[in-house]
Amino acid sequence: EELHKAGYVLKQREGQASGSWVLLDFGDIIVHVFDRENRLFYDLERIWKDGKIINSEEL
Repeated sequence: EELHKAGYVLKQREGQASGSWVLLDFGDIIVHVFDRENRLFYDLERIWKDGKIINSEEL
């Protein structure tokens, strides 16, 4: 909803059927939504530890 308000359009959505990991592709922004088990397993925070965190207010 916040990305839509900021003018971003959802281009692709994957994984919704399983519900354990949903990927939302907004072009320049990719959103990953995990259940707890998969979030711990994939540990994207470790992989992207040097990435910049952007709050929706900054969009």
